[in-house]
This record gives sequence, structure tokens and C-alpha cells, in this order.
Amino acid sequence: MTPVLAPFLDPVAFAIVGGGTLAAAILRTPLRDLIRGFGALATLFAPRFEAAPLLEQIAAFGRIARGHGVMALDKSVISDPDVAAAIAAIVDGATPDHVAEVLRQRHRARTERAVAACELWSAAADTAPAMGMVGTLIGLVGMFVKMQDPAGIGASMAVALLATLYGALLANLVLAPVAARLRRSARDEAVERLRLDAPLIALATREQPRGAQLAEVA
Repeated sequence: MTPVLAPFLDPVAFAIVGGGTLAAAILRTPLRDLIRGFGALATLFAPRFEAAPLLEQIAAFGRIARGHGVMALDKSVISDPDVAAAIAAIVDGATPDHVAEVLRQRHRARTERAVAACELWSAAADTAPAMGMVGTLIGLVGMFVKMQDPAGIGASMAVALLATLYGALLANLVLAPVAARLRRSARDEAVERLRLDAPLIALATREQPRGAQLAEVA
């Protein structure tokens, strides 16, 4: 611990702000969304999602289907869950409308998960300053209780002042940036994934039985 930082370190103030913010998040967030919110932290430093490799894979699937039939795609190893779901539907003979609906549902589910994660960290950013104020009030109460003890007054004053500082720093330098990065990452991925819809629907259209295509046109 360096002498410069020592005056700004107080475990009691940190416990009030950090513990209070965490407790508030746990109490008001469903367990499923809480797990998703913390799990989303693993994506903070992940590479930006790019649709280009998946577009190349879909084009390759089209060539395989033309050369060996659509059933040959059933043995393909597909790491992306959205593409895998669409290809499985195509192999099962789904119509283009059905494939489009499968993709819409997966986009919607992914958006809901991203929103839940962002809301967790945005709400925590809003809570941290309030917890800092709680710590300040606790410190002030401690100061009044220990008016006859100068050493006790100093410790309580440190809690009162540092709790506000911790709340502001935690909200603006940690929690709000996390929420912003998750929101931006989810938005960028959603835009990139929209590029996958057209080639997958086109593949479903091409692999439909000829009679079904004519009936759909009629």
C-alpha cells in the first residue's frame, strides 16, 4: 500500500458501497438474468462478432446441397447456434417463411438476453451513488456518536467521505462503462447477424421441393 493511496482506502466504506450495490442487484434481479449479467462479463474483451466467416460457411453449404443434396448438410459441424438452427430446419424441409421465423425468434431471444445483462449493470451504476450516500449517513451518525473520541471521529469521517467517493467511482468508472460496452457489443452483433438471414432464407427457397415452390407462388 503506497502512502499516497493509503488515506483513500477504507474497508468499511468499500463494504457498504460494494456490498450494498451487490445486494440491491441480487434482490431486484431474477436469478436467470443475474447469471446472464455476470456471464456477459466474459464477452467484454472478446473480438467483435463478424458475420463474414459464417457467410462463407453458408455459401459452402449451398454448394454442398447442390452437389450432394440437402440431406448432406445434416452431417455438417456448425458452431454458431443460429446458423445451426436454420440449417436443421432447412434439412427438415422447412419453408423459407418458417426459416425466417426461426431466425427472428433467435434474434429476439438474443436481444432479450443482452437487454437483461445491460439492465443489470445500468441499474447497479444507478445504485452505487445511492449506496455511497448511505455510507456517508452511516459515517455521520458514527461521528455524532463518538463526539468525545477524536480518533473515532476521524474514522467515521473517513467512512462518510470515502463512501461517497467510492459510489461515484464505482458507478462512473466501472459499472456504467460495463453496461455501455455490453450494449454496444450487443448492437454490433445484432446488426452483423442480420446479414445471415438473406442467404439462409435463399438456401431454404432453393432447396424446397419444386411443387412446394410453385404452390407458394400461386
